[in-house]
Amino acid sequence: VQLQASGGGLVQAGDSLRLSCAASGRTSSAFTMTWFRQAPGKEREFVGGIFRRTTTHYADSVKGRFTLYRDNAKNTMYLQMNNLRPEDTALYYCAASSTIVLSSLRTPSSYSYWGQGTLVTVSS
Repeated sequence: VQLQASGGGLVQAGDSLRLSCAASGRTSSAFTMTWFRQAPGKEREFVGGIFRRTTTHYADSVKGRFTLYRDNAKNTMYLQMNNLRPEDTALYYCAASSTIVLSSLRTPSSYSYWGQGTLVTVSS
């Protein structure tokens, strides 16, 4: 499975961006796709994920501002980010797994597949 992340850029606080993560290869109906982010000097943190194409989960820090959705026909997951803040600045990674359980959704080491990351920079 290959993941291709795109859509990052430099924006001002309050602006919006949409990230995309396209999956190719041996995907399945049980595929979980998730976004993580990593700011300089910080650990990688969970942003949001769609568990097995059913339920959607968000980190508290992005609830109400970020929206995840998925185009199953294209095997692509989107992260619509509104009202961006400087603290959202990070390298955003998409990850996927066909075997992950819900209790491990927010744990980076639980994922088998990773995209290359796309940089989001929010200026104040």
